[in-house]
Amino acid sequence: MNFMKSHRCYDAIPTSCKLVIFDTKLQVKKAFFALVANGLRAAPLWDSKLQKFVGMLTITDFINILHCYYKSPMVQMYELESHKIETWRDVYLQYTNHFLISISPEASLFDAIFSLLKYKIHRLPVIDPESGNVLHILTHKRILKFLHIFGKKVPKPAFVWKQIQELGIGTFRNIATVQLTATLHDALSIFVDRRVSALPVLNEQGKVVALYSRFDVINLAAQKIYNNLDMTMQEAIRRRSCFFEGVIKCYPDETLETIIDRIVRAEVHRLVLVDRADMVKGIISLSDLLQAMVLTPAGIDALLS
Repeated sequence: MNFMKSHRCYDAIPTSCKLVIFDTKLQVKKAFFALVANGLRAAPLWDSKLQKFVGMLTITDFINILHCYYKSPMVQMYELESHKIETWRDVYLQYTNHFLISISPEASLFDAIFSLLKYKIHRLPVIDPESGNVLHILTHKRILKFLHIFGKKVPKPAFVWKQIQELGIGTFRNIATVQLTATLHDALSIFVDRRVSALPVLNEQGKVVALYSRFDVINLAAQKIYNNLDMTMQEAIRRRSCFFEGVIKCYPDETLETIIDRIVRAEVHRLVLVDRADMVKGIISLSDLLQAMVLTPAGIDALLS
């Protein structure tokens, strides 16, 4: 906790990184193709009329557009083909009060974690208050990696050697899953309705055989197959690119330290908690770990706020 309060967001910005910015007049389809081409999950949006950043375009937008406008493989999604980003935002903002959440490079990493968890976002733009320029997009993964590398110099709290089942870190009830035989459209509906970032994919025996995340959905744009959401999850998993997270598992009797080390080394966003028979018992996300490691010791529960 003290380590995060004593380090600024600027400290976690890498020496070199890629940042893509979209004008809101850009076509939605071109924007998503640009995300794929640059290997990115999100980009800040610039409104040339207002002369300021007004939001983020993320994979969640792509999922919402597909879910909103998909009818069948035989019907072309005119909205995806022709809409500009500003048109989609006008439609989407009717149903949600969505303003740009950002942070100053001089703010503490503790404040960054609080904002990420409180507002349930995965991308936090670091904006220079003087120039108004976006310097970096902070993520849970970047902050946890920073803590893992540079936090070795500070003493570890005793609870990191406790078992995960004893600490109760993660989600253990009403876990969102999807069957191998379900359609891709079914999976998108779960993403939208449950607001989860990944779905354990189960076989007929109820065992987890894959993990399908929001990031996998962007492959539909890469492969230009987003007009067929009636394919089964088995087919969707087979078609996705080779660059996917896979199922990185953990077990209830493993320690928090072991789990943090595994999630950082694997560079994934979550672990699937299973028993020895590979039955899903829970999900442990980066949000859960940052809450437990940083905010809980400060007496703050941002996940419930």
